Amino acid sequence: MKKLLLFCLSFLLIYSVLGQKNYEDLYSEIPQEDFPVIEDIPFEAGEEIEYKIYYSFITVGKGQLKVHKNPYKINNRAAYKVDVRAKTTGMVDWVAKIDDHWGGYIDTASLVPHLAYRNIKEGGYRKNEVVNYDHNSQMLEVKSMGKYDEDWREPMYFEFPPQIRDLISGFAYFRAVNFDTLMPNDTITIPAFFEDTFYNLNIVYLGDETLELPIGKVRAHKVTPVMPETKIFDGENSVLGWFSADKNKIPLKINAKLYVGSGGIEITSFRNIKYPINFDMSN
Repeated sequence: MKKLLLFCLSFLLIYSVLGQKNYEDLYSEIPQEDFPVIEDIPFEAGEEIEYKIYYSFITVGKGQLKVHKNPYKINNRAAYKVDVRAKTTGMVDWVAKIDDHWGGYIDTASLVPHLAYRNIKEGGYRKNEVVNYDHNSQMLEVKSMGKYDEDWREPMYFEFPPQIRDLISGFAYFRAVNFDTLMPNDTITIPAFFEDTFYNLNIVYLGDETLELPIGKVRAHKVTPVMPETKIFDGENSVLGWFSADKNKIPLKINAKLYVGSGGIEITSFRNIKYPINFDMSN
């Protein structure tokens, strides 16, 4: 159950800033060519999406994706502040309590990360992490703190390539993909960084279909991430994701087929989306 919730969090792919440091002063002005413009951003400030987290037919938690309304400036550039929260509820909260926060500041023009943070509470486990991206030097700084640490651990530094993403900015960037140019079985590759590792996130487009959801019947793009071999997930295409087949491309549902049962997340409500949702009005 805990591994399932952690997986769902990684796809939600979003709370409060850690500390009061003035992050605007961390960087000098960045050349424009480091930030290629994405012409059609699929969301805007104020977007909020609510989810349920389920295992089999049981709701075990809830999640939220939020793009804050207030304007932000970091790295001398305009930025979205995006937060994701997922937590257990009900009886599950007694036996396997999870309350995780993920978030970051991402460039409003190119959706690259400027700052990322996470606050993990899973049973007795605790971890705080802040990642600063210096696009001048192409270096990033990772600071972390565990449950028994009195102060931040010694920072780790990594050189990163242009157009790198993390979980939050990568999720935002994926929503900007133009699915009209894709054919079924085409692969989208997103270079990414997590904790201390660089990797390519490969996602295969499987085509479009209609989903029946708590918000109604919605036309959706169906995708599957290319997963490493694992004892958690059961077979090929064991993890499936659906994004609205409209200009928002909001995450609608993620389902993971496990060796024991299945589970995932499903949208329950939304507010302040940028474009109309492509509801299927047929009978």
